[in-house]
Amino acid sequence: MKIICFGDSLTRGVSVVKGRLRILKENYPAFLQELFNQQDENDVTVINKGVFNDNSDLMLSRLEKDVLNEHPDFTIIEVGGNDCNFNWNEIIEKPKEEHQAIVSLQRYLANISEIVKKMRDSGIIPIIATLPPLDPVRYYQTISTQYSPSIGNWIGKLGGIQHWHGMYNYHLNKLADELRVPKIDVRTAIKKAGDSINLISEDGIHLTAEGYNAFSMAVFNYLIKWSDDQILTSNR
Repeated sequence: MKIICFGDSLTRGVSVVKGRLRILKENYPAFLQELFNQQDENDVTVINKGVFNDNSDLMLSRLEKDVLNEHPDFTIIEVGGNDCNFNWNEIIEKPKEEHQAIVSLQRYLANISEIVKKMRDSGIIPIIATLPPLDPVRYYQTISTQYSPSIGNWIGKLGGIQHWHGMYNYHLNKLADELRVPKIDVRTAIKKAGDSINLISEDGIHLTAEGYNAFSMAVFNYLIKWSDDQILTSNR
């Protein structure tokens, strides 16, 4: 069985350690592979197709090369954090003008729908992962330091980054239900795994190794249950 983890930097395994971006070997696809190995599931191959700074536009453009041509059995789709983000440089230059998220909600949902359709047409089972949680306080500290303290005031008037992040996640959940796509609630799983200070990295958006482990456990438990349910259904 081949599983592709298709996503952005949270799939790739990016974290911030001592103020610097790092790609961790302890990423969620690597943890997922180890979990299957520990169960003596040696016929399971997990492939990491996460790309730093990706959004749903970019993932759709690389779908054929990175997923369809690989012919996996399952693909875990994880994307959204960069879609609902903003171009902070443009906001600093023109703070009084109206600005939109990098990928609008409508286009984001259309992209996910197209990705799901193309996978299904290729005989691949798509599984949607919800957006992992963020830490808005540390996130604001990071972007204020990197860009300008005025950023926090600007986004605060629009409800805060947590509002946009939560809104995209809410509609992603609805879309998964409408399309009848299997869905893994990694957002809730990570929140329940412990203190966010240990699970979310210094920038407030990427995960630590502990956070990626919690991510992988949510995916692993879902896939095992899904597999068991399929066996039970086929034996009825």
